Amino acid sequence: MHHFKYHDNVLYCEDVPVRDIASQIGTPFYLYSHATLKRHFQLFNAAFDGVDRLVCYSAKANTNQAILKLFADLGCGLDIVSGGELYRGLKAGFSPDRIVYSGVGKRIDEIDFALDAGILMFNVESLDELAQIDRRAGILKKRAPIAIRINPDVDPKTHPYTATGLKKNKFGIGYEAALDSYRVAGKLENLDILGVDCHIGSQITEAGPFQDALENLTHLIAELKSAGMNIRYLDMGGGLGITYADESPPSLQEYADAIISQLKNMDLQLILEPGRVLVGNAGILVTEVLYRKAGEVKNFIIVDAGMNDLLRPTLYNAFHAIEPVENSRKDVIVADVVGPICESGDFLAVDRSIADVKSGDLLAVMSAGAYGFVMSSNYCSRPRVAEVMVHGDRFNVVKARETYEDLVRGETVPPFLE
Repeated sequence: MHHFKYHDNVLYCEDVPVRDIASQIGTPFYLYSHATLKRHFQLFNAAFDGVDRLVCYSAKANTNQAILKLFADLGCGLDIVSGGELYRGLKAGFSPDRIVYSGVGKRIDEIDFALDAGILMFNVESLDELAQIDRRAGILKKRAPIAIRINPDVDPKTHPYTATGLKKNKFGIGYEAALDSYRVAGKLENLDILGVDCHIGSQITEAGPFQDALENLTHLIAELKSAGMNIRYLDMGGGLGITYADESPPSLQEYADAIISQLKNMDLQLILEPGRVLVGNAGILVTEVLYRKAGEVKNFIIVDAGMNDLLRPTLYNAFHAIEPVENSRKDVIVADVVGPICESGDFLAVDRSIADVKSGDLLAVMSAGAYGFVMSSNYCSRPRVAEVMVHGDRFNVVKARETYEDLVRGETVPPFLE
């Protein structure tokens, strides 16, 4: 459930008409509901009541400081995949000992940053990385807490680009090599082996893949404990999907039960890394219709938001519902909703049945709170859009719209061109 609702045919975010925000700050902009974000975290966390767990929000879904601060204040941990996300998380108030660091390509400076900060754990994805973390910990005279990310070769039944747990994916270490990898880690002087990690993909809409992965991991953990390793954490990653169109993901309780049922008597703290499921339906992208265009074979609705603002439709052919901010018109047309970018792939929807809007009308691209602004760019020298958060009957700009001056900030002309 989210807090984007129509009242008298006008779309509201909580108690604020979306059109009022647009009239004050212009378009496009991302709009987040504080109440929805808070409720989603509380429901997710409560689904695992009775289990020793740490819910670590997956920062890559949305790294706005306001969202991070909200989750930090609720007692959430953080899952990061870069030094920049670590910086953002610390600045937002996350305790370092509630931060786990995932990702296949950690640079030396990022490893050092995390070691100095004192994070809870590195999720290690290769033997080369394992050796590098051990070297850096030795140089810095630190102990490096680690888990190894296991690739269980489980099909998450999601988009190929967001599947991460198959043998052909770049992530993790294969299940067959896992025990030997832990033995290698056990011989390195500067590592503390704390856990086992697994993440099989994103936008998963069935509970079965999580159960399949967990069944493999419980056998591995038993072997590791038999070998004398003090495994304290099981990191099950994230990946639970949301409804964009007609998907039917399991309820939070079904998802939790599928995991909890296999954890009995394991004496572990469960780490979970939800991202999309917390923020996806807590945000929308608001855009203005610039023009209508009737082509020979298609109708086009040209808006002021493009693929540089929301990449998912172009990258994944992803569906986002698109609703009029003022829903008073009854007529419906079939059209492509396209942006101003000079690419044929610049679309928000293709062959979509949509309200018969006109120039100047506002549209809301729904379920845009995850992988929206964080994947945006300045392609075609377009300033990145504003981000706004609503709390009750008030709203605040939580990231200012970029200006043309921002586009060239940091660029210099070398002396030989002057």
